[in-house]
Parts: sequence; structure tokens; C-alpha cells
Amino acid sequence: MIIDFHAHLFPDSLAFRTIPHLQRICGLTPTSDGTRDTLLARMEQWGVDLAVVQHIATKPHQQQTINDFAASLQGEKLRCFGTVHPDSPEPEKEVERIHRLGLKGVKLHPDYQGFFADDPKADPIYEACRALGLPVLFHAGWDYISPEVSHGSPKAIAAVLDRFPGLTIIAAHLGGMARCKEAEEYLIGRPVYIDTSMAWNFSSPEEAKRILLHHDPQRILYGSDCPWGSLEKDRPYLDALGLPEDLMEKIWFKNALALLGE
Repeated sequence: MIIDFHAHLFPDSLAFRTIPHLQRICGLTPTSDGTRDTLLARMEQWGVDLAVVQHIATKPHQQQTINDFAASLQGEKLRCFGTVHPDSPEPEKEVERIHRLGLKGVKLHPDYQGFFADDPKADPIYEACRALGLPVLFHAGWDYISPEVSHGSPKAIAAVLDRFPGLTIIAAHLGGMARCKEAEEYLIGRPVYIDTSMAWNFSSPEEAKRILLHHDPQRILYGSDCPWGSLEKDRPYLDALGLPEDLMEKIWFKNALALLGE
């Protein structure tokens, strides 16, 4: 079984302009057109059994519409995280609504949302998620949209972890995209989840293997970051690391099932 814990899609009416826009920012060739139907087709093609779709509100007024859309997607093959913008009024109320909608957590992208992960203005989100048992998935480390300033650095995410013990945090991209050394210093070995998304593009095999072997084996998730990655790119990279079979089973699906409560 394979569970992709880090995928993206958009409403059909937005996908056909959103994906080209994001492609101009990152320069990567997308593996999907960003629609639900294409993601499901790619999952069938690649052998992915379940995907957890991550959503991002880049402006406060978008969050309710995006979360309603996320709730409409959930079904046999898809689970969804909702999104909250730290600049929205009373963001904790939207966290509560995310919980009522049955969404599986909250995705935050500090670079696209324009805040530092450890900024106290996001504390109401963290406190509400902790109280409701909702995981928070951060884009961690570097990003194309903010190449000079990393808003979700491993150090900043570690500060959130320190301030909110018991909050379930997922630091995507091995704990920090293009920031492996900092991730190892501040996050690896601590009670935080990481995912493998885009490791093939931003981590050497030596860095990835060291991180995956030194982190809690119960807290590592497979993620592709589709439409920017895919299992076709991830499997050869991860298989070549020569990790123990029981660890790979945890990464491919067991840890995800436990975190999702399924």
C-alpha cells in the first residue's frame, strides 16, 4: 500500500491558470494539471492507494471557500487538510470549523501566507489545533516564492514545537527543503513528523538517508508534492537509499494510517 501524504489540487476553474502561474515561479514541469480527475488518474497510474491533499489560503478571505472545497473532495481515495490564514480575524474559529467539516488537519505555508512560523500571531491556530487534536503541516525550509528569506525554517518550527508541547507538527520536505543541516540540528530526533516530499530534488542521497535513519521511524511519511513530484520520481530515489524494509513500510503507508486514524 502507498499513501501520498502531500499532494495538491485545485478547483477545475482555477487549476488551468494556477498551475502555469506556479510553474513560472518554480520552473518545474508539473506531473498533473492540478485537477481532481487528473490526480486520481495519476494515482491509478502510479499505484498510489490514497492521497492526502494539502490546501493553502494565500489571503484571509479565501479560507472558508477553500475549506468547503476540501471537504467536498474527501472520499474513498482522498483525504484533505484544511487551511487557515494567520491574518484572518479569529483564526481559531476557522480551525474549529475545519474540525467540524471532518478535515484531517491544517496546512500552513509561511512563505505564501507571509508570516514566520514562530510569529505569535499564529499562536491561536496552534493552540486550537492542539486542543482539537488536528495536525499542522508546514511547508518547511526554502521555497521558490521567497528565495532570500525562509519563513518556515526548521529553527522556527522547532520554536513552535517548544511553545506548544503536544501539538502534532509535520515538517514537510525532510524537515526543511534545501535545509537538511538545519533540520538535523533542530528537528530530527524530536517529536515531530517529517515527510519525504521533493527529497530527490533538494537532498543528496547521503543527507536523506542520514535523516531517515536518525529520525523516529514512527514519524516519517511519504509525500510527493504532486503536481511537482510523483511516485515515479520518488520510488527510485528512496529505493536506492537501501533503508530497512520495515522502515519503508512505515514510510509508505503504516505511519500515515496511524496518523489519519484509519
